[in-house]
Amino acid sequence: MEENLLTGLALILLLGVGAQWLAWRIRMPSILLLLLIGFTAGPVTGAITGRPLLDPHHIMGELLFPVVSVSVAVILFEGGLSLRFSELLKVGRTVINLVSAGAIVTWGVATAAAHYILGLPTDLSLLLGAILIVTGPTVIGPLLRDIRPRGSVAAVLKWEGIVIDPIGAIIAVLVMQAILLERASDTTGFILSGVLTELAIGTAIGVAGAVIIFVTLRKYWIPDFLQNPVSLMMVIAVFTISNIIKEESGLVAVTVMGMALTNQKKVDVRHIVEFKENLRVLLISSLFILLASNVKLEQLTKAGPLVILFVIVLIAVARPLSVFVSTFRSGLTINEKVFLSWMAPRGIVAAAVSSIFALKLVESGRPEAEIIVPVTFAVIVLTVMVYGLTAGPLAQRLGIRQTNPQGVMILGTDQFSISLAQVIKDAGFKIFMVDNNWFTTTAARMKGLPTFYGSILTHCAMENIDLDGIGRLLSLTSNDEVNSLASLHFSELFGRSEVYQLPPDEKESKCHEAITPLHLRGRFLFGPEMSYFHLNKAIASGWIVKATNLTEEFGYRELEKKYDGAVESLMLVNEKKELLIFTVEEKPASKPGCKLIFIADPSKEIKTENESQKGVSEI
Repeated sequence: MEENLLTGLALILLLGVGAQWLAWRIRMPSILLLLLIGFTAGPVTGAITGRPLLDPHHIMGELLFPVVSVSVAVILFEGGLSLRFSELLKVGRTVINLVSAGAIVTWGVATAAAHYILGLPTDLSLLLGAILIVTGPTVIGPLLRDIRPRGSVAAVLKWEGIVIDPIGAIIAVLVMQAILLERASDTTGFILSGVLTELAIGTAIGVAGAVIIFVTLRKYWIPDFLQNPVSLMMVIAVFTISNIIKEESGLVAVTVMGMALTNQKKVDVRHIVEFKENLRVLLISSLFILLASNVKLEQLTKAGPLVILFVIVLIAVARPLSVFVSTFRSGLTINEKVFLSWMAPRGIVAAAVSSIFALKLVESGRPEAEIIVPVTFAVIVLTVMVYGLTAGPLAQRLGIRQTNPQGVMILGTDQFSISLAQVIKDAGFKIFMVDNNWFTTTAARMKGLPTFYGSILTHCAMENIDLDGIGRLLSLTSNDEVNSLASLHFSELFGRSEVYQLPPDEKESKCHEAITPLHLRGRFLFGPEMSYFHLNKAIASGWIVKATNLTEEFGYRELEKKYDGAVESLMLVNEKKELLIFTVEEKPASKPGCKLIFIADPSKEIKTENESQKGVSEI
């Protein structure tokens, strides 16, 4: 038994993490690969060999669904940690409408479709419709990171996806209770009062849990190495206590606890956020493998081809109707509404809830309830496939996708930074400058450059900086530690390949690797000797930042001759109008047809009478 348990757990982790990595390598939604591998390891191998490669019930027994429930709670807590109230200033009304009126519309359409298309009894149709109210934040998040839509649609989808999960789960459990208690005559009143009660209980317990974590962190009652384990313990405790008081209110409690923690300003919880993000990936990988392998092949065949028509109704009728009802007079553009209408994949919460509820109903004497599980998994697979493959091209066609954003955010507003920003802006790229020096920030603003006064590492900066069109960070301050922290801070948003910082001064460079390891800093800019002091000393002595078009007649060699060698390349705009940055490791080829941004000493410039005939065009 112990060997089976150990082998099974190892196989779950191997298949789950392996599927995540393979999905990243081949650029496809990871949930699709997880479900495919889970189905293969469970029902498919079971049908072929008579014994499935992975049998969750045999491995975990009665612990299966408690483990699933706790894992979902941790995932929703992590989701709550990503919700900031400041985002609701513009989209609050839309989010509230989507999780209330929009949820009712989705429930109604899904219920009708389940009854008339799939032929389910009315009570089971109501249950399936309630389960499918939820969307899939674990699927939406990666899609949004890839698409990076402009405007407020990303905030709307993130808030909706996380908040709707506990609400949908509560409605589903209340419908199930109504079925078990045979209270079909007063289902509406029963559900309405139940939802309000569970929301109140979950909110109260979630806030209490957040206060406990806040106080213990603020008073330094917990050492650093125990803060993440204690926070995980509190998530499980809050979820369990809330569920004991009122079934399924635990999902509300953990979501509220995450929201309360991330929106307070007195205690830094970033380390908890990072820990939960890493744990979430592991949990999602394991859960989808577990739940998919637990489906029976006869259940999958029982769903039949009509399930495709059912999913079409969810995609083409339920979601658009829900969105357009919820966004009436919202201020969103028609393109944003269309994109919202085409983004409602189902995910782990729907899978977990359907699996648990179907088991309970079957045990209570409703064997026909088994159909809920394969239908839900079919909805998950088909919605993820449709939205995952089409959302990006649709966003591109609607003009709300940021495709390879070339804009630059510059940390620092000294003379060199301002000069470089002006040239980049004149070359046609978006610029945004950040500094906590009021005088230099004002000087940059007076030159027409968009700026933010304050620390780039604060939540306020992230909330107030418009990152539409911005795709990279250049940290150009005199403080190497600040440059490294900023690069590390924005590496998750822009990717490690698009965060840059100035190399340390020559005197510090020998010991710099020991001070700031490679994984804790950005890519070194321009050249090994191009430190902050070198560049600003050059500007102070008269060097200028310029741009020139390279041609067959006037290439880089001619440029060097023009300035008698007193020239250093900084950036290059290639034929595709992409901004390429020179680094210590990488030097883009300066070819004809490109625009070179450089710093040079104008006192060494050699003027010639026929210079204008050589294709020189300077900005």
